[in-house]
Amino acid sequence: MRKKTRQQYEARAKIAKAMAHPSRLLMLDLLQNQEMCVGDLTNEVGADQSTVSKHLAVLKNVGLIDVRKEGALSYYRVTCGCLDGFFMCLETVLKTDVELRKTTLR
Repeated sequence: MRKKTRQQYEARAKIAKAMAHPSRLLMLDLLQNQEMCVGDLTNEVGADQSTVSKHLAVLKNVGLIDVRKEGALSYYRVTCGCLDGFFMCLETVLKTDVELRKTTLR
């Protein structure tokens, strides 16, 4: 396996940083299944439209989502098909950590 460059790790960190917010993770989860406009995402996230738009801009800037314009509305969608695996990995880490903590407390 070829050694990664510093720039590759910096690019990975940029994507991880963009994902490191509960609202953004929720939006990515929602957008995996369907395109959604800002108004729909605002209702689901429970934040105001300007906040949701800022979150979407962060995700778009790192290439996790893309936008399609239809009239006055913008529809957002996930650009990669690997998020399910990522979310499953996170859940595995969480479950493992909980089990280790339970074992430690016994």
